[in-house]
Amino acid sequence: MNGEKDLQKLIKSMKPKHNAGEYVFCTVKNTEILDLDQIEMFFREDEGFTIIVKKELADKLNLEYSVIMAWITLAVHSSLEAVGLTAAFSKALSENGISCNVVAAYFHDHIFVNKNHVEKAMEVLTKLSE
Repeated sequence: MNGEKDLQKLIKSMKPKHNAGEYVFCTVKNTEILDLDQIEMFFREDEGFTIIVKKELADKLNLEYSVIMAWITLAVHSSLEAVGLTAAFSKALSENGISCNVVAAYFHDHIFVNKNHVEKAMEVLTKLSE
């Protein structure tokens, strides 16, 4: 199933959704401590494994993190070959002083923003899609 590639259609049908909870980015060298059912994202880098998990799990595992994030999912099924969607929403967020970390998964784009900026980010993304 291929996703949408047309930028205007993507923007108009983003439908940002705030996922409840507090999330953090951590890095681990040893994956044996992890239960994959509790991991939101897992990516191998040269320095170790980057994981995105709920804050309470990171605290339970004594993992370090630097910022507590909120998670926004764009409901539109975007193609992995779509051009410009990330640029469009990241530009809109940056113009409002909001940093974002993006995970492009198979079906959707996921945006992580500082938890203190989630309401403003949702407002910006909703306005962009109108």
